[in-house]
Amino acid sequence: MEEEKVILVNEKDEKIGLMPKMEAHEKALLHRAFSVFVFNDKNELMLQQRALDKYHSPGLWTNTCCSHQRDGESNLDAGRRRLQEEMGFEVPLEESISFMYKAPFDNGLTEHEYDHIMLGTYNGEPNINPDEVASWKWMPLEAVKEDIEKQPEIYTAWFKVIFDKFYDSIKLNT
Repeated sequence: MEEEKVILVNEKDEKIGLMPKMEAHEKALLHRAFSVFVFNDKNELMLQQRALDKYHSPGLWTNTCCSHQRDGESNLDAGRRRLQEEMGFEVPLEESISFMYKAPFDNGLTEHEYDHIMLGTYNGEPNINPDEVASWKWMPLEAVKEDIEKQPEIYTAWFKVIFDKFYDSIKLNT
């Protein structure tokens, strides 16, 4: 099976090529990605704990789901696809903010992403894919913020960056 490719982009999020995902992470090249944040009617965020056998950040807590768009796939289509693949449900999503970040990992890989944030609302329970997700929970935003400050080591690098930038946007809308 051919390795999944990511979309390499410039700082304006314009496509400049395709590259196998692992190679892009090894070379720390900027590529397009997305992060989905699903809230319930109580304004709690659905967090997922990454599967324990993931190649990076195993067992750490993060946003509802995240991944990379496929060539020719819209941000919203990619978000809905991955939400179904990881969490086992579908909801309408809307695009929010986007920004660039760079997060190196201890294993030599680096996430250097132009990340598109998408929002959705859901009040049910997910049907998690155990190959992707170890566990999940709902948390109020303020509790997430406090927990990241108290125990940052249990959260993914990108979630801490995204949540820090994203939190003010969430607060503006609540």
